[in-house]
Amino acid sequence: MTRGFHSDNASGIHPRILEAIARANTGHAPAYGSDRWTAELDERVRELFGEHAEVFPVFNGTGANVLAAQAMLEPWEALIAGGESHMLNDESTAPQRVGGTRMLAIDHVDAKVSPAGMAAVFDEYDGTVHRPKPAALTIAQATEMGTVYSPDELAALRAEADRRGARLHIDGARLANAAVSLGVSLTEAAAGADCLSFGGTKNGLLGAEALITVDPRLGERARWLRKSSTQLASKMRFLSAQLLALLEGDLWHENATRANAAATLLAERLADLGITPAHPVQANAVFIPVPAEKLPAIAAELPVHPWTATVVRAVASFDTEDEDVEALVRGLAQHLR
Repeated sequence: MTRGFHSDNASGIHPRILEAIARANTGHAPAYGSDRWTAELDERVRELFGEHAEVFPVFNGTGANVLAAQAMLEPWEALIAGGESHMLNDESTAPQRVGGTRMLAIDHVDAKVSPAGMAAVFDEYDGTVHRPKPAALTIAQATEMGTVYSPDELAALRAEADRRGARLHIDGARLANAAVSLGVSLTEAAAGADCLSFGGTKNGLLGAEALITVDPRLGERARWLRKSSTQLASKMRFLSAQLLALLEGDLWHENATRANAAATLLAERLADLGITPAHPVQANAVFIPVPAEKLPAIAAELPVHPWTATVVRAVASFDTEDEDVEALVRGLAQHLR
């Protein structure tokens, strides 16, 4: 099987993105974001996210998340995150080592946090200089477990953040998948965010992500912090050209729609085998429960990622075909019979 389900990071580059890179690769252009592709990307992001929005292309999602944390927080402040948060569990020590960010974990359900969980952190803070001051919340949209925050859930978190004078960051590595799932725009899928990490690599790009700030105060900070965080590209036109190609038309929607549809098909075919996913399938990830004794063989022989001792994760990509889904289902059926 040449196309698997280990991760949407494992997929290739969309042909239209390669074409965009090739078009940008003509002659010389000013460095560090002074090129026309970055200017066009700036304009497109303002069209999508508002007149005060700014975009900061970076090399990877870790860079976008760490930059976001630094822009939101003072050195004595802390970032709240769900216990299953990618920033908390899968960025190694980058938030701490690069950004000096202290993180505080709260409970979650299917990787989604609640206003009550956020409120508890603020209520428990004693106001002294001896403890980190909670000041911002980060959530993922779609989440690490493939679930999606509804507009009402986003509004409730925004309202709690406002009550506490806190910032809200959205890790949008799969924001396009969340928007397609909800049937809304990218802006609506990230409603209420002061800043967001916008993902491209998981949706057909070659190593291009971005921090988008909606609050102009964060944009001013990010402008300086990106360089000191080693995320300022000299030949930025090649990052911006990719992001522009994704956002200027319907490519982001087309790619995410295909990935989500493949995940939905996989969930349907699993139901035929009597298997219920471990978490609701709302974007492009399916978490498949399997017997603990069979998981090692399944993970070794099928293109899935072992998630826990009894769950494997299958993530569909923009280029996943129905035949890939059927092949995976056949393989699972053989192992589980």
